Amino acid sequence: MGEVTKGGSLDRREVVNTLLAGRDKVLVVTGLGSASYDVMAAGDHDNNYYLWAAMGSAVMVGLGLAAAKPDYSVLVITGDGEALMGFGALATVALRQPANLTIAVLDNGHFGETGMQESHAGRGICLDKVAASCGFSWTSEIRDMAGVEDLKKRVSTRDGVKLATIKIKAENMPRVLPPRDGAYIKNRFRAALGFAPI
Repeated sequence: MGEVTKGGSLDRREVVNTLLAGRDKVLVVTGLGSASYDVMAAGDHDNNYYLWAAMGSAVMVGLGLAAAKPDYSVLVITGDGEALMGFGALATVALRQPANLTIAVLDNGHFGETGMQESHAGRGICLDKVAASCGFSWTSEIRDMAGVEDLKKRVSTRDGVKLATIKIKAENMPRVLPPRDGAYIKNRFRAALGFAPI
């Protein structure tokens, strides 16, 4: 596998703030835990769909939204541990090829929510390479803010499904908790898309 590097040097909050600045109508799905805290820290938004207690589901929720709302750009922001729990989702996304879906994996090489144990990514599994081998239209490993800026521009394009592994520092940031009421999050999100609450 070559040299194994755990995470990187990027600040996760700066990365997420950059991705979401001036986001317009982008629909954002968060993986549970730190990714949700990062997105909330960047500013709560009606178009944020925060996942709680659904580890491994962020990519599939993003796929469903991308299929249901093809006129919107959908951005999944998740961590390497959460993405690894739903590993097979990458193959399903590749087969469906939603041109409006982008997956940003915040990769610190650890399972941050359960005690910072080393993750598979920390041992050399490269999610961007897995996505490329599955047939994603564009993949990248990002180690600097120029790469984050490039990813941000790609979010609104319709040139195929995209995934970037963003190498961040392995650190626990202060928690900025989004709303925990699932019905409230769902109904607020539906209302932002013009649907009645259910």
